[in-house]
Amino acid sequence: MGLIDLDGKRVALALGGGGARGAAHIGVIEELEQRGARIVAVAGTSMGAVIGGVHAVGRLAEYGSWLASLTQRDVLRLLDPSLRSPGMIGAEKVMAKIREVIGDIRIEQLPIPYTAVATDLIAGKELWFQEGPLDVAMRASIAIPSVITPLVHEGRVLADGGMLNLVPVTPLAGVRADVIVAVSVGGAPQGAPVFPTRSPADAELEQVRTAATHARDLDMLSRIRARLGWERSEASEAADRARVQAEKAINVRTLDIMELSLQAMQRMITRYQLASYPADIFIEMPVDMCGTMEFHRSRTMIEVGRDYARAAFDGYAAPRHAFISEQSDPHSLAPQI
Repeated sequence: MGLIDLDGKRVALALGGGGARGAAHIGVIEELEQRGARIVAVAGTSMGAVIGGVHAVGRLAEYGSWLASLTQRDVLRLLDPSLRSPGMIGAEKVMAKIREVIGDIRIEQLPIPYTAVATDLIAGKELWFQEGPLDVAMRASIAIPSVITPLVHEGRVLADGGMLNLVPVTPLAGVRADVIVAVSVGGAPQGAPVFPTRSPADAELEQVRTAATHARDLDMLSRIRARLGWERSEASEAADRARVQAEKAINVRTLDIMELSLQAMQRMITRYQLASYPADIFIEMPVDMCGTMEFHRSRTMIEVGRDYARAAFDGYAAPRHAFISEQSDPHSLAPQI
């Protein structure tokens, strides 16, 4: 593939989900605009839905500056733990900031066609938001299972669209465009540890989850033992403690396994979907370039996105160096929640 001339071209853009990795979409959009491309439609899943929506409103520069300014402490302050809900955080603090940026606007009022993809958990199918309040569409699309509480809206229970459509090219099928560009930030890993050291943000989320789960488990066990008159032997208690220590030694959590399983499934689904609805340009970045909750690395992710876009448009190999150099920092990568 040689140099691609995008000057004056009408581009339809599909942006995939991936938490903090999604900041890379900003770099892709900036590179497209620098080359004279005109984005005429955007479809997004999860963080892709947020970035795409903010761009459609015309406030991407402001939102990108805010993301790039985040520190680890800022990220922790944005977390709103939810112990009794079906998710570790409620995401209301995050959504408050997004609403501050986009204002009170409906999708129909946007200057370009926009689609946010969510998953209807009851019906078991994807749902496309192409009308209605923009903030509701974004909130539904970002509800990562077990991490962010799902959105109950108009009788539906809605969660992250990435479960069924990680890189939503299909909503762009009817758009009049010269080029369809699809961007995935969930590609195959390129060498990061499978279970890397947790960042402070992930550690706090894990503490909230562990405390809540432990309290529920102890309560349930005490009730069962009282009902059945069971007493555990010291040997059984010692065996349980040994098992827990062994799990800690290899640094594996249930959420790690869940996330790795989900990523494998999403990559397979994405390959099948792109085979049916291929993009003209497919930009794929590795999933291990950044942890899902590491929003304090947004500035780096924006630059990574720009590097990958430049490589795709100029027809040369994607830059591995853009993130692998940071792996020596034990806090530079977090587990994919």
